[in-house]
Amino acid sequence: MFFSEVDGALRATRNGETLLIEAWGRDALRIRVTRHPEFSGRDWALTEKRPDTPLEITYTKAEQINGTGTGRDCGGIGAKEALVRNGRISVRVNRVGILTFYRDDVKILEEYFRFYDGTVSKESRCLKQPARQFRAHTGGDWQITQRFESNDGEKLFGMGQYQQPNTDLKGCTLDLEQRNSQNSVPFLVSSLGYGFLWNNPAVGRAVFGNNRTEWVAECAKELDYWITAADDPRGILANYTAVTGRAPMLPDGYLGLWQSKLRYRTQEEVLQVAHAYKDRGIPLDVIVIDFFHWTVQGDWKFDKTYWPDPKAMVDELHSMGIKVVVSVWPSVDKRSENYYPMAERGLLMRTERGGVQTYDYQGDCVVIDATNPETSEYVWEVCKKNYYDIGVDVFWLDNSEPDLEAYDFDNYRYYLGPALSCTNIFPQYYSRIFHDHEKALGEREPLNLLRSCWAGSQKYANVVWSGDVPSTWEALRDQLAAGINMGLAGISWWTTDIGGFMTDDVDDPDFRELLIRWYEFAAFTGFLRMHGDRGPYNIPALDDRDWGGGYLHTGQPNELWSYGEDNLAIMKKYLDIRLGMRDYLQEVFQEAHEDGSPILRAMFYEFPDDAKAWETYDQFMLGRDVLVAPVLYPGVKEREVYLPAGSWKNIHTEEVVEGGRVITAEAPLDIIPVYRRV
Repeated sequence: MFFSEVDGALRATRNGETLLIEAWGRDALRIRVTRHPEFSGRDWALTEKRPDTPLEITYTKAEQINGTGTGRDCGGIGAKEALVRNGRISVRVNRVGILTFYRDDVKILEEYFRFYDGTVSKESRCLKQPARQFRAHTGGDWQITQRFESNDGEKLFGMGQYQQPNTDLKGCTLDLEQRNSQNSVPFLVSSLGYGFLWNNPAVGRAVFGNNRTEWVAECAKELDYWITAADDPRGILANYTAVTGRAPMLPDGYLGLWQSKLRYRTQEEVLQVAHAYKDRGIPLDVIVIDFFHWTVQGDWKFDKTYWPDPKAMVDELHSMGIKVVVSVWPSVDKRSENYYPMAERGLLMRTERGGVQTYDYQGDCVVIDATNPETSEYVWEVCKKNYYDIGVDVFWLDNSEPDLEAYDFDNYRYYLGPALSCTNIFPQYYSRIFHDHEKALGEREPLNLLRSCWAGSQKYANVVWSGDVPSTWEALRDQLAAGINMGLAGISWWTTDIGGFMTDDVDDPDFRELLIRWYEFAAFTGFLRMHGDRGPYNIPALDDRDWGGGYLHTGQPNELWSYGEDNLAIMKKYLDIRLGMRDYLQEVFQEAHEDGSPILRAMFYEFPDDAKAWETYDQFMLGRDVLVAPVLYPGVKEREVYLPAGSWKNIHTEEVVEGGRVITAEAPLDIIPVYRRV
């Protein structure tokens, strides 16, 4: 390697490859490698201003490495090895550029290579497997693979949301792709005391094998990752969110019940539901107007046939203390009044071959190019006029992956570049169309609901929900794993569709049991949202047009009283418990704002020195003090709960129990075991 120092960073070159190591935040390093003449200059998720922290760089000569020297600093000229340190994290760069990372001088991560070039060897060296591999990619960029040694006994968490029961990701292969119900947020928390950000929005994969770890970007200009070290996950998340951003403070009026269904079809129906809540004395914070309230996709306005005076509706809801959410999709139907103006100005996603269509649900549609600044201005102006200016409080930015006719990423292109190179950041750009413009107006603190996100999305006031998941017990268990890992990936504002999204028969007793258990779980997460597509589909359309707000089907009623008086009583009970915890919940959201802590937390987040907490994934902490043990299987009347050391009060009975052990807790249908630290 040929070492030099540039603006306080270490620069090293070898065989046409340039390595740059920089201090980037507290106890953290940013690593970039390119084979282009210069780096791209993109910071991707690393958006926050970083402190001016000088690196400590020392060099050693060849004879010192061989054990015959004094170990003194020889300067970069003629050096064969460099040691770079920023606080508690350091990295050693050897004579052929292999990197080994240390936390307080204890090795935590080492590049994997099986290669021999006459100076450095590794077992199985004839395999000729480099640590960093750049394969030529059509268009002049690279398919990049980064390999690391696997650490025995290491546990890995974070990475966003995948529909699987695995909370510990060691042994998993994860596609770095945004899909409906799958959120790729490539930040990893290790039980060895480090956090790792794959700072690249390209399509790819992460493989956490027992033999090696691999990160792959299918199309990229350079290798880019960030790594930090800390004593515990709290410190790791604090360091990570300091450089990628933290959630703002939650505005008032969103901690209670959000009411939604597929779909309220008329202005009159929305008002009837709102008044029914008021008449029953059930507090309602938010009501949601879902898709196809519009004329066609991309018009971004109410169909006047069924929504004759939306401003009057919004005003009436506000008079009852209810906030209004309206669904906005990023798809533009060719019949839309906005399609041709946007197409002619290049504001829509492009295809590399074949037809221009990218989305085909209920129309021949093309997705907007949210990465284009001109698109942002165009879409906002339409939505501001038709929604924001009449008082709509929140935009539900659905299909924000974006949802595509086929996930053939090599066939799509954005203003930002080929989809293969950048599509994972699309939901963040989509949310910023609304967040940044609302913020600029300064009239209120923005908050928007999305189905997808990427690293750093937490700073844009995104409430992320887990997508269109089925109404099954398996899916409920998957959501717990997803919620824990989303929080550990920095996405603190997270929620689900209570009961799952897709239900065939709302009268099925098994579904109703699932719904109650899901509701009890959701009552102790960041947001309490009643939503779902409830069958059977026997409700006739409002008209026989093939467009507009009347033709599309709707689901069965989904209000709290829709499932019988016995279930209503249970749901009201947990809404009351949640509202009684409002002050505590505000403290939890405050903590997320201040240090990046999740709302829904893995047990080990609060008890990092407890070995059993690192292996307990069927319960969680809501903030620092509330332990929640959801019921995740049908027919359960009791379940085991692990209480860490200390005293715990059962919130239902007020019995105080000593921890440091597993107990058996009663869990009839109307009870979810919940304990509070005393």
